[in-house]
Amino acid sequence: MKDDDIKEILLELNQLDEHPRLEAKKGFGNSVFETICAFANEPGMGGGTILLGVTKNGEDFFGGYEVVGIQDPDKVSADLASGCASVFNIPIRPRISTIEFQKHVVIAVEVDELPAAQKPLYFQRQQLPRGAWRRVGSTDQHCTEEDVALFYTDQHHESYDAHILPSASLDDLDPDAIQHYRRLRAKVNPDAEELKYSDEELLQSLSAIKREKAEWRPTLTGLLLFGKRQALRRELPAMRVDYIRVQGTDWVPDADQRYESTIDMRGPLLQLVDRAQAAVVDDLPKGFELPEGSSQSNTPSLPSKALREAIVNALMHRSYRIHEPTQIIRYSNRIEIRNAGFSLKNQDQLGTPGSKLRNPNLAAVFHETNTAETKGSGIRVMREQMRTHGFSPPTFESDRVNQRFVTRLLLHHFLSEADLVWLRHFDGEELTNAQRYALIFTRESGAIDNQTLRQLTGDEVLSTSAELRRLRDLGFLEKRGGGASTYYIPGPKFPIRRSEELLAKDTTSASQRHNPPAQKHNPPPVFTSQSHNFPDALRGQIAALGGRPGKKIRPIIAELCSHKVLKANELAIILGNRDEAALRRSHLKPMVDAGELELTHPEMINHPDQAYRSPSGGTF
Repeated sequence: MKDDDIKEILLELNQLDEHPRLEAKKGFGNSVFETICAFANEPGMGGGTILLGVTKNGEDFFGGYEVVGIQDPDKVSADLASGCASVFNIPIRPRISTIEFQKHVVIAVEVDELPAAQKPLYFQRQQLPRGAWRRVGSTDQHCTEEDVALFYTDQHHESYDAHILPSASLDDLDPDAIQHYRRLRAKVNPDAEELKYSDEELLQSLSAIKREKAEWRPTLTGLLLFGKRQALRRELPAMRVDYIRVQGTDWVPDADQRYESTIDMRGPLLQLVDRAQAAVVDDLPKGFELPEGSSQSNTPSLPSKALREAIVNALMHRSYRIHEPTQIIRYSNRIEIRNAGFSLKNQDQLGTPGSKLRNPNLAAVFHETNTAETKGSGIRVMREQMRTHGFSPPTFESDRVNQRFVTRLLLHHFLSEADLVWLRHFDGEELTNAQRYALIFTRESGAIDNQTLRQLTGDEVLSTSAELRRLRDLGFLEKRGGGASTYYIPGPKFPIRRSEELLAKDTTSASQRHNPPAQKHNPPPVFTSQSHNFPDALRGQIAALGGRPGKKIRPIIAELCSHKVLKANELAIILGNRDEAALRRSHLKPMVDAGELELTHPEMINHPDQAYRSPSGGTF
């Protein structure tokens, strides 16, 4: 690693903060070994880099991180190398580089992911599972029993979907579901060898049944694909699809007021895909669903292929170790599909070629019947379909802490006639498609940041930053915040009128467009624990916090956010006029990472109206 590499890493820290593959530490201590263990264990991430001698400082040129250096770097490097060879159950040898930078010495530690056969890596003096660590977002987390089970499954090359269900029998498999598979497979390849097999031979070839003590029994794959509904309810009671219609655009904590309707669906997976898709389509306004192969119509039309692929992705890649339903939630402005289990691919790599399969036997059947796209292309197909038909591309949220993956399909015709007319304000500027997307999103949401634009375009971090900087330089956007908290709002030359007004009348002068009238600003409200209807006991806990409360402040934050959705600055004032930046860094971000708080704008972390609320009581 060279001087230029350090500059690039510091720039990356400035733009993204610490993330799954990058960690900055001021000095050397036990936490360094924990991060090394997490990087080596985390599946599909490829390892990561630790930079020693770097600390966060808002005054720094790089927007939040400055180099402070490491004292006695030769000793630290030697202690690192010997520790990695002795403290773990197997010796590992990360690449350790010492670099002089800005008159300081920095140590870079590059850790490779271990092969599956060598996982889990853990501290010899501690018992499993807590002696092993995983990388969860930008944090290191103790492994759970399920994590360790996944590691050992990978070692023995037998996936969870191949496990035998000992209390199930061949009588629990539905001959009609087997025939349905044969019909789908014959459409793809009428000469497929397996179509000549008997039903029992076919089930064996699909790993749907396995022999146990001279008797054939269904595997998890077999029951999910071919199980009778009575057997699915008995053996896998939570493995269903729930279609939920919610009033408005937000999840309401009160279950009595939350739903307009809900449909619970069970059945063999290949049939369940069709039923789930039909439930969503039947609920959309007439003319809103666009059949596959149709051209774009005058009314907004959700492409069937994108919707189907989102449902298939949830059922094919979900974790069947976790007993909870897959949820399709229909809000007034979007469809959310939530399944158990995080993405085994890094979120920044979603949509790139190739895939890491949690359920390889299920996936094989989905691919062979053309129910799913070819490996690793499903998310790319969703993005292409939504863009082709003028919708905002889908966004994705992978939550390793809470074992959850969310796909969001916005029911907004992103490049409608009104949008295209509105974009005429920028004629002559030779804007790229990414810049057009950024402008439209900013008009709709009031702000945009690097991460959101990457979700919309699929571009890399640095190219997305360049797109936003150009819009800033042109005066169309205005930069706010700094470092990882950078976002952009409408700038002085941002057209203030909405596109529907342009369609009615497009004669306003350029000076009127680019010089909006000054807005009146009311003084901000005063927030204290007394100004809201918080319980007396909670007020007492706040009063007793003291100057350095440490982590005991977190349960109080969680309870505050269970009573009211609160912004970071409001929480800082309520909790005794604390430092807002320190509160975000030390408590709010870790609580979100740990699933103890939820963001009101998860699609854009740095949204200027970002606020925090307590989780939804385990419903998701």
